[in-house]
Amino acid sequence: MGTAGRTAQATQLAGSILDAYDRMEMDTRRYVLTVLLPTTVLFVGTVALAIAWPTLFLVRLLLPVLGLVFLVTGVAYPKVAVDRRRIGMENRFHLMVTHMTVLSTTNIDRMEVFRKLANEDEYGELTVENRRIVQLVDTWNQSLDDALRRRAKQVPSDSLTDLYDRLAYTLGAGQEMSDFLFEEQSVIIENYSTIYEQSLENLDVMKDLYLSMVLSMTFALVFAVVLPILTGTNPTWTVAAVIAMFVFVQLGFFLVIRAIVPYDPLWYVEEGYRTRSKQLLVGSSAVAVGLFSLVVLSMLASTFGVAPFPTLVPMGAIPQPLYLAIPTLPFLFPAFVFRRQERAIIDRDEEFPSFIRALGASESAKQSTTSMVLRTLRKKDFGALTENLDDLYRRLNMRLDTESAWRYFAEDTNSYVIQKFSEMYLIGREMGGDPKLLGELISKNMNELAQLRERRRQVAVTLVGLLYGISAASAFAFFTGLEIAVIMAGFDIDVGSGAVDFGQLIHTEMYNVPLLRYLLFLVLLFNAVVSSLTIRTADGGHYGNALLHFVGLIWVGCLTAVATESLISMLLDVDL
Repeated sequence: MGTAGRTAQATQLAGSILDAYDRMEMDTRRYVLTVLLPTTVLFVGTVALAIAWPTLFLVRLLLPVLGLVFLVTGVAYPKVAVDRRRIGMENRFHLMVTHMTVLSTTNIDRMEVFRKLANEDEYGELTVENRRIVQLVDTWNQSLDDALRRRAKQVPSDSLTDLYDRLAYTLGAGQEMSDFLFEEQSVIIENYSTIYEQSLENLDVMKDLYLSMVLSMTFALVFAVVLPILTGTNPTWTVAAVIAMFVFVQLGFFLVIRAIVPYDPLWYVEEGYRTRSKQLLVGSSAVAVGLFSLVVLSMLASTFGVAPFPTLVPMGAIPQPLYLAIPTLPFLFPAFVFRRQERAIIDRDEEFPSFIRALGASESAKQSTTSMVLRTLRKKDFGALTENLDDLYRRLNMRLDTESAWRYFAEDTNSYVIQKFSEMYLIGREMGGDPKLLGELISKNMNELAQLRERRRQVAVTLVGLLYGISAASAFAFFTGLEIAVIMAGFDIDVGSGAVDFGQLIHTEMYNVPLLRYLLFLVLLFNAVVSSLTIRTADGGHYGNALLHFVGLIWVGCLTAVATESLISMLLDVDL
């Protein structure tokens, strides 16, 4: 990229930061006085202190850097806050517009549509914007189209700005809101799909960046283990410093992944009644924690010779890395339970569009209640959803409150989108909406979402392969460096009365090998935790399902460490 391109990018960034100051919640003048001015004074103070304070050069160098970090954070925070609002809006934009379309087809006026959306806390920043529109109309006596135009200039999301502008023009021209929203459904879905796929493309870019950074950290850690042999520095401190950088890179990657992936949760997590699946998940997790505690205590007791069976897992009976891996095996039990439940949720999501479309068409044709339609509809095969439909029919047939019956149905499915769309369908039916139109609208939106989710799962699979490969490669590099250092530290160099003092060239007395090995085990553990959470964040599943990848990554790292130690010992034929 040339100088002109970099200048244009810098100008664009500066313009976006200045625009963020106009869009942020706090008044610009107040923000400058309460945030920017103190951080500027702090930065100048750290520079002055670094110049006047006669201390170590490294400390004097870090002081202005610390002050600069605070200053840059203060300057850039408004843009970060605005970007966070924009992402929050775009993540829920699809669901909010679908909900708005459903409400617009009912027997309520257009302002009541915005009042009901303003009470939906689920939509986050979109709910805040809808409340502001209601406030402009009810408190300041503005027309709805004027309120929409006013807020369109203030929101940071281009999608929401475009919707408010075109909706304001349509309402001002006298067109019905429902007609506009139905006509715009394809455009809205296409825009949402574009944003969703762009987020997945950003995830692909981040994978390449993460690979290069972790490989750099891996080589740095190897050098930190080996180079002190020649320099005489304390290898414990150099290894600890590189590990801190490694931790920082992985945490940063995890936070960035959380920020860029689209908000599309798979599970419906609600504090309701205890379903069978919830009881199974809680029970399996409790059993795993109990077994994990028992294994750890048994290994510790056997090591110190106080267990009833002192030879259970005595120290030295198995390679050291396996002492880290073996206690994680009980977590495979809840991991497979979570995985099975998640697979069932995906199957139910795939069947729900067909069901809701058939339900809407049947209710519209027969002009009867949902329970009467379900009497015949539940006999059809809807795959994984059939059992839940039988339970829904029984609850409705028992004259249970309709809203409660549908809520129990959503909780039984454990699906977030089934809960949201079934709630929309129920609200639309209760307010007089056409069931056929509602069923077709929800089915179309959910089918599009299913295609996007399939694309997301493909990206997540490649991420899984990348993280497992990096874990194996990192463990191999870490323990290769450690074993080389151990071998060199064990050399007994006798140069007699030679002219060259090799003791001044090779420094082995600073190596604390057990401590270095312990630090590397901590790296393997931390890598498994963060990488498994990253995978769950990328695919949108339940964090409990990260247990499977946690155990897998731990075993990959530990087995690689065992294989590396054995291989180097065999190749060099050195008795370690």
